[in-house]
Amino acid sequence: MFLSMNRKTHNKRNILYGLAITAIAVFAAFFTVHSGIGKDMSANDADSQTWSELEILPEDAAPSCSIVLTEEEWEARLTETQYRILREKGTERAFTGKLNKNYVEGTYYSAATGQPLFSSETKFDSGTGWPSFYAPVDSDAVILKEDLSYGMKRVEVLDSSSGSHLGHVFPDGPAPTGLRYCINSESLIFVPKGEDPPDIVKNYLAKHSN
Repeated sequence: MFLSMNRKTHNKRNILYGLAITAIAVFAAFFTVHSGIGKDMSANDADSQTWSELEILPEDAAPSCSIVLTEEEWEARLTETQYRILREKGTERAFTGKLNKNYVEGTYYSAATGQPLFSSETKFDSGTGWPSFYAPVDSDAVILKEDLSYGMKRVEVLDSSSGSHLGHVFPDGPAPTGLRYCINSESLIFVPKGEDPPDIVKNYLAKHSN
């Protein structure tokens, strides 16, 4: 009960914080020159999409997901920061995420479910302060929805396994897609190539891999 009340006391502060973060992100998107840091910018996935090819659901859409938990179960599974971002659509402060400047070869998974989401091969330095990718591992890895919050029109990125919030996608990324998936570090689990993944990833892969 105390935990639930404590989360509610942060709602107003989170809204104001979100407005400030959104303003920073929009400013950076327009005035930052994007550059890859030693990354192969050729498409490695035939399923890569450009902005005009994206399937964007309306904001009130309720897509079906394979992993459905109660909010109490999500609270028990996630840290407070992860819950605020993944389940309450929060945003971490720019340049504070542990994965922003990470360019080690490997795979990025959903911190909510262990689902594979992004490869290091599509990661680039957007200069915006958040981990950025020009494509997910495949188009089915994410769900895109209109986001009309804070008086703006954006496109929200969710993991397709649970509908948990990851970040937003913008049409100002590098070739070959021209997309910038702007993702919160707290929404991700990074596993370097060749290293043993955590149990949440192993369990997801065991149940959902073909």
